[in-house]
Amino acid sequence: MTNPLTDPYLVLAKVYSGGKFLKQAISETPVEPLNSARTVKICYGVLDKDIYLNYVISANVQSAPKAAVRLILKIALYMLEFMGKHDYMVVDCAVELCKKLGKGGAAGFINGFLRSYKVPALPENPTEALAIKCSAPLWLTKKIKRSYKAEAEQILSAQSLGQCVRFVRGEEKYLGAQHIKTPFGGVYIFPNFQRDDGFFAGDYTFQSVGSVAICSAISPCEKLLDACAAPGGKSVLLAGKCKSVTACEIHPHRKKLIEEYAARMGTDNVTAITADSSVFNAQFQSAFDAVLVDAPCSGTGVIAENPDIKLNRKEEDISALAEVQSRILANCARYVKTGGVLYYSTCSVLPEENDSIAVAFLQGREDYELEVPSSPLNHRRTNYGLQFLPHISLGAGFYLTAFRRKK
Repeated sequence: MTNPLTDPYLVLAKVYSGGKFLKQAISETPVEPLNSARTVKICYGVLDKDIYLNYVISANVQSAPKAAVRLILKIALYMLEFMGKHDYMVVDCAVELCKKLGKGGAAGFINGFLRSYKVPALPENPTEALAIKCSAPLWLTKKIKRSYKAEAEQILSAQSLGQCVRFVRGEEKYLGAQHIKTPFGGVYIFPNFQRDDGFFAGDYTFQSVGSVAICSAISPCEKLLDACAAPGGKSVLLAGKCKSVTACEIHPHRKKLIEEYAARMGTDNVTAITADSSVFNAQFQSAFDAVLVDAPCSGTGVIAENPDIKLNRKEEDISALAEVQSRILANCARYVKTGGVLYYSTCSVLPEENDSIAVAFLQGREDYELEVPSSPLNHRRTNYGLQFLPHISLGAGFYLTAFRRKK
């Protein structure tokens, strides 16, 4: 039997020590096909519970274990605490992996730790306790608690409902499986969905419910600019309601992702370009009926799908991101025709990246007015936009607002 800790270790070592994103690490690591679903579950789970697992480890050791040993302990603890695996199997496999990695000197420590560890009580401070309980960074816990009060725990502990699939055709073939219907036609969330040839034929694509909701709120128009477009899901979907879509991406390799996405879905009215949307392009001056700024953000609304955000995102990033968001929004405002609409969205639940950006944009401006769109997806109306939260919006945390250029 293949050691169930080996493949998760190989993937997660690239995240913890190699600085890779989880999805990138999974795609680059050859894993045993038969147990790939288990490996993915463990990898996502360990990163999701990283802060909690570190708390348990630290409470049961006198000195911090080295990186490789700590990772083995995290994987083993996750399997014991959250997957209900038999302790003797997990312990034996952890010890075996330790020896296989050439760290036999730590085998006795790992064996003893896993056979005797105790789960410590949560801290007395309620905010610190919430951070450990939800396995969320303390700085993020403080911000969420300040903004959302009693809902903080629900937001921080929200889990993914599965894979969101948008069908172009042939959806009836797949609806025999368990699924959740969304408010958008042809869009469903599946707890388990196996990709097949229909994906490559363009019958369906994987697109988050948040991404679909943003596109749904955008009115049809002649010319649209998707200012931060990769990997291309929004551009392709909006191409169905707009005559032409210009998809802008700062990185050449991600521009290629847009082109590949559009080709797979049989979309021929999306033009991908490589450009920085924070830098003025004279050719775009007042050239578009609508511009979508789906800005680079903290990703705090999609942590359930990207748990490595907890590992990589820092508090100081938020103010830096807000500066980028404001710069892109202000620049792209110059690209909208008189009477056109400028849309702003993020996959963040932090007001500093959402309402605060809208307030700053409108301050002192006479050429734009707030025009908040509507959405059938459950949300909270803020002073300046729509805030979608993962515990009420089918697992999606994001923000959307719009501004109309005055005639």
